[in-house]
Formats: sequence, structure tokens, C-alpha cells
Amino acid sequence: MKTAACVSETVFKGLKAYKMETDRYSCVVVPELGGDVMRMRDEDNKMEIFRYKDEVTLEKINEARVLWGLPTLYLPNRFDAGVLKTSDARYVFPINEEDLNNFIHGWVHNRAHKLVKAAAEGGVAEVVTRYDFDESDEMFEYMPVKFSLVYTYTLSADGLKQEIELKNLGDKMLPVSVCTHTCISAPIVDGGRQDTMRLSVPVLKRCELNERSLPTENLPELTDYDLQYKNGEMHPVLQNIDNDMYTAGDNTLDGKPMHGIIVSDLDSGRRIINEVSDEYKFWNMWNCKGSEGFFCPEPMTAMINSANLSLPREISGYGEIAPNETYTCWQRFYTM
Repeated sequence: MKTAACVSETVFKGLKAYKMETDRYSCVVVPELGGDVMRMRDEDNKMEIFRYKDEVTLEKINEARVLWGLPTLYLPNRFDAGVLKTSDARYVFPINEEDLNNFIHGWVHNRAHKLVKAAAEGGVAEVVTRYDFDESDEMFEYMPVKFSLVYTYTLSADGLKQEIELKNLGDKMLPVSVCTHTCISAPIVDGGRQDTMRLSVPVLKRCELNERSLPTENLPELTDYDLQYKNGEMHPVLQNIDNDMYTAGDNTLDGKPMHGIIVSDLDSGRRIINEVSDEYKFWNMWNCKGSEGFFCPEPMTAMINSANLSLPREISGYGEIAPNETYTCWQRFYTM
């Protein structure tokens, strides 16, 4: 019989991992894979929350870590020509999206993180990981500002909560833009169908992108296509969704306001809720052409290329923290 909550050391694709369990949910965190949650299940309702496949090898995952589980990105999405301008510096990163001449997704998801804590008490299981950025990282030559990134995962009857803590350990301003490249499984119910899935996202205005997937700084009103997100009618797979980016409002869950998205399976009536903190001001949707059995509704604290835009920060979402300051945000996943 399962206890109310527990944490155990396990192995994921040959790597040391930590499995959190409650009476309903299970969750696997792999510090070496960027502190990523590589799997989450609602065991009672036989629901797979994030993209996962037993047969997929570690080598395949390492080809594109952003396509598995819940990868967290610091400096997410694209920066024009690799340039990032802060209030007191200008950084130029190597181009890693050559066809569009952009720097994309940062690097922390590709780094091994350290385990800080793995414990359970009462009805809550907790795993904490940490990544320290300093001269030992090859990317330090491009942005020589030390920082730490701590992820606190708690699993309880309320689902999985991720808390992110970004601290500036350097002597210059640290740019702030955070996102999870959330890979939701399709279908979400074991044995379910992809064509009966729907996605509800509380979109307000579209963030128009150019041919290089960078913001034009225009924020047009919603079209009939965009309203499919707002009305909960968007089919998130089996069609190509390529960087549909929007400013975020509040959703409604069973008549009550909720800052987040809802993924529904019409056949079973089951739902995944992704509630996020107010720091997440944007949603970006992408699905790898819609044929790979997953889709990514990505909560973002700032627009693509935010540091370089002429838009005021209250619109672009871009932020900075001074030395010794800390930035925090959180999100939660649960099922209904």
C-alpha cells in the first residue's frame, strides 16, 4: 500500500532520478537532465501528463531535451542575431538556429543540476535541484554574470507545483525571461484519441511574429482562429501550430477565475490544469507540426526577443534583477 507521500531514488534511462508519489500522482525528476520532470502520471485515472515513451533512449532525449517532459528554459525562445541588450551591458550569444540567424532557448536545460533535497513529510513529497552558473560553464564567456537557479518541486493531493528561484550572484544586472517548454502528452488518457483533445488558453492579443519568428511589436486583435484558444475549442494536435504567441489573461475553471490553461479529453471528460503565477504574462503554442504525439503550451514571463524590443517593459514582460536580488515564479499541474 502506498503511503500518503514518499520520495525514492530510482533510475531513468540509466541516470539517477527521484520518484515522488502520492496516493494519486507519481512524478520523476532527473537532476542530470536539467532538473527536468521527465514524467508525471495520474495513476488513479490512468493519465499521462507530459510526453513520455518507454522505448525512447537517453540518446534520443539528448538530441532535443526541450521536447520531453517539463524542460525549464532560462533565456527562452529567440534573440535576434544572438544579441541581448540589458540596461548596463550588451551580450552576443552564438547562433544556434542558423536558418533564422537567432540564438534560441538558452542552455540551462542542457546542464546537469545538483540535488539539494529529496524528502517527504505527511502528504507532501519534495525534490529540490540547483544549477550554478559561473566561469566553469562554457557560456560564461558570452554572458559573464553569475547566477543560481533553484527548482523546488512538490507533489501532493493538489498535484505538482514547480517553484523557480533565480538569483543574481554577479556584479551586473541579470536579464529575466523564464519559460517552460511544457510537452503535454497527446492523448492525455491511456488509450485515448488525439482528435478529441481540446485546449483552452486565456489569450488577449496576438503577438505578431515576422518570418524569423521574432515579434514585429504589433499586437493585433484576435481573429476567429485565435478565438478557438479563448473559447476552449482549439485542437492542439493533428494540425500545425507554429509559435502562436499571445498576451495572457485569466481563464475560467468551473465558473471560477484561474490564471492558466485547460487541456481536455472530450471522450473521457478528463482535464489537465496548468495554473501559473502572475509573472507568466504570455503563452506560446507550438506542436512540432502536430504529428508527434505532444504539444507545447508554453507559459513565458516575457516576449520572444524581449530584451531587444522597443516596447515598454510592462508590455514586453522583460525584466532585470540587480546583484543579490532574487526573482521567483511558480506553476502547478493537476487533473480533474
